Amino acid sequence: MYQQHLALHHLDVRSGGWIYRVFLLPSTLQVDLAFVSATEFRALAPTFQLKFGEANESRQAPPPQPGDIIGLAWLYALHARSCIARQKVWQAEYMISGIRDNALALACIRHGLPAVHGRGMDLLPGGVAAQFEGSFVRLLDTAELSRAFRVVIHGLLSEIRCVDEELAGRLHETLVRLIETPR
Repeated sequence: MYQQHLALHHLDVRSGGWIYRVFLLPSTLQVDLAFVSATEFRALAPTFQLKFGEANESRQAPPPQPGDIIGLAWLYALHARSCIARQKVWQAEYMISGIRDNALALACIRHGLPAVHGRGMDLLPGGVAAQFEGSFVRLLDTAELSRAFRVVIHGLLSEIRCVDEELAGRLHETLVRLIETPR
């Protein structure tokens, strides 16, 4: 790839027994080469099409579990609050984005859409994604970060409620307290 196609760089991405060597070409083309042992070679997605040879029985990767996504979202929320209070504006923005990404992943699961790497986000019904539009940070100052944080927490709570009403009830007071009391 480097000699014949002038690849600029590559990255190895591991997923289970698979290694994907991803190359960046000067034209901005990305070329992925996948490597796996014969015992693990199988369809991992419904779009797989075998052109030749033999594949083992298909095994779809399970979607992320809502409880895990919710846990990551509240963990990001705890850190967002602390970062805002400590005026760590870049880290606070990162944490707010993490809350939004996880909340939207929950929405994707709820609507039967791909939840990993944002693949289903653009397919969500308009009203679902719209509740997060105000959660984008427009300026790196604590007032703006706090505003975006409030919006994303309310959107997160809405999505948790749709997935697990009982858990939403347990988390509601604590998550709302995060946006009311800086630390």
